[in-house]
Amino acid sequence: MTKQELFENIKKKQSFLCVGLDTDLKKIPEHLLDEEDPIYAFNKAIIDATAPYCVAYKPNTAFYESIGIKGIWALEKTIEYIRTKYPDQFIILDAKRGDIGNTSEMYAKSAFEHLKATAITVAPYMGEDSVSPFLNYPKKWVILLALTSNKGSQDFQLLEDSKGERLFEKVLKKSQQWGTDEQLMYVVGATQGSMFADIRKHAPNHFLLVPGVGAQGGSLEEVVKYGMNKECGLLVNSSRAIIYADKSESFASAATKEAKNIQSEMAKYLQDII
Repeated sequence: MTKQELFENIKKKQSFLCVGLDTDLKKIPEHLLDEEDPIYAFNKAIIDATAPYCVAYKPNTAFYESIGIKGIWALEKTIEYIRTKYPDQFIILDAKRGDIGNTSEMYAKSAFEHLKATAITVAPYMGEDSVSPFLNYPKKWVILLALTSNKGSQDFQLLEDSKGERLFEKVLKKSQQWGTDEQLMYVVGATQGSMFADIRKHAPNHFLLVPGVGAQGGSLEEVVKYGMNKECGLLVNSSRAIIYADKSESFASAATKEAKNIQSEMAKYLQDII
């Protein structure tokens, strides 16, 4: 998917919502546990319930890998279901990979050739040769960790050098030598608030994947105020607030309601650019 195709879909749906599929067997409705594949059954229902209101899905691989081969199968089926039934959706494999070159080549092959995801999250701290294998796939995307939403982000990402430049700023500046805004995005946590203005100083045209809205307390208003650009430039993720909005047999309807509410709010912010 190209950057323009993503933007066109955002305009069409008046939404820049990404639904995180962080599916936990301990949290899904109990009646689904009788299904042959409870995780896939849950994901399929959530996808059908939310697809009109979002432009992306983000399965986090840890939730699937943690239960072994059945979880991997569920992940494969989930991505295939999105690809075939909702081909306009941007599919992010949230795996946070990053290793030496030949290992990254295998990670990239898994994400883009086997699973056929649109994008993958990558940690940048082993440098260019750990990221470049992911950038060798046309119309596929690398989403680099830049400034995350967790408390520990302060441990390293905000450290300043003698000139006052912070580590996340070095990541933004250096990584733009590896790829363009047609293939490279950045993860910036919604809880960073006005820090989005600093991000935009260094990456004015890139899309940002923004986790942390909803259950983690991030403000959509602040994200838009400081982070939106003329092409929207945002994919705002919500996971728990949508997929676990209800744990009864009405869980899919509750997910629809929550996703629709977020989309309605996003539509207001998009009026100036669509």
